[in-house]
Amino acid sequence: MDDNIFLPKLSQNLLKILDDDEYYDITIEVGDDPHIKIFRAHMVILNYRSTHLRRILSTNKKKNDGTLVQIKLPNILPEIFQIILRYIYGGRLSLDRYDILDIIKILIAANELNLQELVNHLQLYIIENHQKWMEQSFNLVYQTSLENDSFFELQKHCTDLISRRPYKILKSISFSSISEKFLVSIIQGNNLHMSEIQVWKYVIKWGLAQNPELSSDPGTFSKEDFNVLKNTLQHLIPFIKFNDLTSKEFSEEVLPYKKILPKELYKDLLKKFLNLNPDGRPNDKLKIQNIDSKIITFQHTELISKWIDKLDIADKSTSSYEFKLILRGSRDGFESDIFHEICDNRSCTITIIKVEGNNQILGGYSPIKWKSGRGYGATKDSFIFSFEDGDDINVHILSRVMNENCAIFNDHTYGPSFGGADLVLRGNSGHCIKDSYEKQIICPSSESVLHYGATCDCCNYTIRGMGWECTNCEDYVLCQVCKPQSYIHHHPNDHVFELMQHSESAPQFALHDGIVCKCCNKTIYGMRWKCTFCYNYDLCQDCKSKSSNIHDHPNNHAFQPIGYPEFKFDIEEPNPAICDYCESSCVLAVCRKCANGEFCVEEYEIFQVIKR
Repeated sequence: MDDNIFLPKLSQNLLKILDDDEYYDITIEVGDDPHIKIFRAHMVILNYRSTHLRRILSTNKKKNDGTLVQIKLPNILPEIFQIILRYIYGGRLSLDRYDILDIIKILIAANELNLQELVNHLQLYIIENHQKWMEQSFNLVYQTSLENDSFFELQKHCTDLISRRPYKILKSISFSSISEKFLVSIIQGNNLHMSEIQVWKYVIKWGLAQNPELSSDPGTFSKEDFNVLKNTLQHLIPFIKFNDLTSKEFSEEVLPYKKILPKELYKDLLKKFLNLNPDGRPNDKLKIQNIDSKIITFQHTELISKWIDKLDIADKSTSSYEFKLILRGSRDGFESDIFHEICDNRSCTITIIKVEGNNQILGGYSPIKWKSGRGYGATKDSFIFSFEDGDDINVHILSRVMNENCAIFNDHTYGPSFGGADLVLRGNSGHCIKDSYEKQIICPSSESVLHYGATCDCCNYTIRGMGWECTNCEDYVLCQVCKPQSYIHHHPNDHVFELMQHSESAPQFALHDGIVCKCCNKTIYGMRWKCTFCYNYDLCQDCKSKSSNIHDHPNNHAFQPIGYPEFKFDIEEPNPAICDYCESSCVLAVCRKCANGEFCVEEYEIFQVIKR
């Protein structure tokens, strides 16, 4: 017989005791003026469930005259204490119903009350279920983890996270708030995916943040200024791997701060770097070349080289490649005829595209020659890729060719184009829709779609992302931003909110009225594929994916993907929606540009990859 089968009933009975108005013997004043609430409880339960409350109760003994014991907890919000009090009595806590910011508050309150079992559980729950939020709100998580040594799991996860995603995380941090201990733990790690020159720059940035009176230009430093910075960084400098710097990096970035280095270290480094070529490293056997690019760095080329050799990111490189710039849009022009004039009959090329309006980088590798004649090129070794943030090589999508016969598309009116529509460039614009390669390389926003018809009762905007519905009120909903501030709008603190379900009426793709698929003769719903060479020749998604030669249609014709018809976007709507990809105003859930996978080019470069 299971000894635990009676626990649920016991938990229910104890929660009923909490709601009892007759036998309580203590009142707890929770919160700070003007947001204060009085809770009734039972000393014997509090005494054995919380060591913190036990210490308080030991100095507030029950009086013989029948007067109730009263204690105060001013640092905890009433609505948070109510959640914890139910946990103390019933041993139950359903975290899925709470906003992540509320869970952080529960964690802090549980730690104050010395509920270590709950503290450990909450840390693991946050790490396992809210990874994306932790990255986006890293500064808050990091500051919370430092509040107490009990938050060891959060501290450890923060260190691991910054090692794996250094560029993205370090950008979100207020450097004046980072402790020396935490920064040391980061830079001494062996798994930090960041070049050593970037580590040095962040260390200097941290040192200046600790001393805001110092100038950012070391050329203006006095002797005293150098001493101040030297004392600030004395425990960090020993962990800098100076031997991993190039001679050029050392002379341009380190030498201006030479007075903060220990004398013996500076002399030793100077001897090593003086005899090197500008791009050499003391311990390198291979000569590393700087890459002539306005878009990517040497780190990008190292990763792309591994992809060419079909290695994983953690594998050691087996080959060395030179990336020779042969075309740059801002220098040579974006026109398709210029691309063919320069790149035709060249094989082993890498196309790099900087997307306008964000820091995204797109690209593709073709091991076969580009040509001006219309038709597809076949290879099994091509691939396309994207970097969500051009400064962070760890956040990327790699997509290898699936339909080898449609690896690249050649035509004198097109720029470099991969697959049927997977990465197509024409002039200074292009589009990406999955067709001949494994994955879609331009991903939609991670933020959820709109809640159509649901307006936040606080800010009066249509709710986007997470929406919260009060379970006590008939019609009261809040958006994610306003939820933590509900008390400001005089909404009862003891009301419970639950996550709203997303509306199923949010349209994903439009019906293409009057457009019939040439293969199945049905009106096209969803993605429409329009031949860019033939008049009035369209295919639906299903028929396009079945064959590249339907009804004797030439198999060297390119198709343009169309998610929404143009006329849908000529309608003037009084309350436009927000595109879930680019967040611009639109009529439906996705604007036409993003639904069709379109993008504008800020800059693009083509390199010939030469094996050394």
